[in-house]
Amino acid sequence: MRVAILGYGKEGRSAEQYFGAKDAEIRVFDNFTPEEAPKLPLEDFDLILRSPSVHPYSGWSSMTKHFFTHCPCPIIGVTGTKGKGTTCTMLRDILQKLGHKVWLVGNIGQPALDILDQISPEDVVIYELSSFQLWDLEQSPHIAVILKVEPDHLNVHDDFSDYVNAKANIAKWQTETDFCIYYQNNPTSVQIAETSPAQKLAFPIKDSRSKLDQLLNHLSVVGEHNREDAEAALLAAACYHDQGLSSFVHEHFQALTSALQNFHSLPHRLEYLRTLNQVDYYDDNFSTTLPSTLVALEAFENQPIVHIVGGRDKTNNADISDIAVAIQKHTKKAILIGESGHELAKILPKDQFILADSLSTAVTEAQKIAEELVTKDSQSNSQENQPNPHPVVLMSPAAASFDMFENVYDRGAKFQKLVQELS
Repeated sequence: MRVAILGYGKEGRSAEQYFGAKDAEIRVFDNFTPEEAPKLPLEDFDLILRSPSVHPYSGWSSMTKHFFTHCPCPIIGVTGTKGKGTTCTMLRDILQKLGHKVWLVGNIGQPALDILDQISPEDVVIYELSSFQLWDLEQSPHIAVILKVEPDHLNVHDDFSDYVNAKANIAKWQTETDFCIYYQNNPTSVQIAETSPAQKLAFPIKDSRSKLDQLLNHLSVVGEHNREDAEAALLAAACYHDQGLSSFVHEHFQALTSALQNFHSLPHRLEYLRTLNQVDYYDDNFSTTLPSTLVALEAFENQPIVHIVGGRDKTNNADISDIAVAIQKHTKKAILIGESGHELAKILPKDQFILADSLSTAVTEAQKIAEELVTKDSQSNSQENQPNPHPVVLMSPAAASFDMFENVYDRGAKFQKLVQELS
């Protein structure tokens, strides 16, 4: 068997190892442009596997398609623009707490082909599915979870319609015996769910919530978005158990409570770092678009926010004015960095921001301003004898990292190091 692997990132290397162990003859194609991809010499290969970021063409397969075809157990697929990793991890923790053997693969976990030969029919796979992995998928998971879908990756997809059509493959190929869980407050998520013939369940859940709210109050992470992601995870787990949500929560309340209490934020996703001198520090570097940054800002609506924001804008600065509005509405002061920081500095009021030339300077300035807020609030409320809400230093860039950093993980790690070094 002759196998061509297009792209040599994490999934490409995984495919090489997987098919190499099966004595396939493998050739890797890497460092080609999107225009060169369809002209590659692929005529003599039995299987052509594209990496996620490579545009699909007729006759090609992918690592995701191969996995779906050969996986022996049920798959729970999760997609959306933001929240996939959190939802997948919560769902894994819930199902493991209930005694299931769970494999977490895709964007958040290990490459799916790494573990394909280890899976048994009694197991369950949770697959975090990006638009790139879904692009040409012709099978849908038994349980599809569709979170909020908003414009993203438009530098790779032809347009938003192409992005949505890719996402829709998570539901398009389902059957009447499958389940489709969708975010009902987002028109695009609803649109995708409508393509599915499966049994449909919507969240956020609006009816008969008392026991559910009691359970969600045990969630260890902040933000309404995390409660919504937990609802999606609980619905998926209930569907896997073939139970309605109410009976599922009632029957497994203690185990579910333990799973939610022990859940911790994923790295760089509204991750609590420390409290120093009555200031709370949070790392939200995975928020590379305005909608996700708005979610982070709204999570601290009762606390004064010093906001570190900026980087390489993913909309060619089309959203700069909206970011400026969000800063003025939600923050005490913005510390601007990177390319989009300079654009924001042109339109924000002068007393609303400080323009920093490095992340180190940004963190130092943010600490200074936040601690001044502590002192000011303490003085103003001293006679009322009431506790003051801690100011928050929040790094939520609403932009990509590539202007100043290797990637989002590099940016987040550097921010965390600087915060831990503060005294």
